[in-house]
Amino acid sequence: MAKIFIFRHGQTTFNRDRIFCGWMDPDLTEDGIKECEQIAERLKSVKPTKAYTSDLKRAQHTLNLVLGEMKDKIPIIIDPRIKERNDGDLNGVSITKTEKEHPKEILLWRRSYAVAPPGGESLKDVEKRVLSFLDDTLPKLKKDDIIFICGHANSIRPLRRYFEKMSIDEMCSFEYTPAMVYEYEI
Repeated sequence: MAKIFIFRHGQTTFNRDRIFCGWMDPDLTEDGIKECEQIAERLKSVKPTKAYTSDLKRAQHTLNLVLGEMKDKIPIIIDPRIKERNDGDLNGVSITKTEKEHPKEILLWRRSYAVAPPGGESLKDVEKRVLSFLDDTLPKLKKDDIIFICGHANSIRPLRRYFEKMSIDEMCSFEYTPAMVYEYEI
């Protein structure tokens, strides 16, 4: 059976400062680098055959830190379908400010399945592109493949839903734990 290990990028300056990140491209904080080191420690005995990451530098930086010396020894595929949700008009905006100005809408924009933030993507939109990634990737796996996927909070939601058979409500409601690694056999 192939194994898949999924983890989120480390904390960014935007995460720390409670700013909508979306498709903007801040780098990791010192705490984010420590999270990557924790992931690397958890996975130190795992030897991946291939790794996937989004086209955003926070995920690429995380994957490189987790892989360490292995980063030059395995194929790393950059796929924009597993990047964060596009927060549209909220990209780069303070979450705290948005909570005050739009207290009713913010929960819908952040955690509903079908409602997108203004000018952005819904979780349903993200799920569609993530499932496209899985539809293309999973059939190519060999039984002894070990895959690392470094994603984002909102691209990991549909990945977990797929592998764990979550309901839409479960997918939309869970909160990410820093340095968490999800492991699946297929």
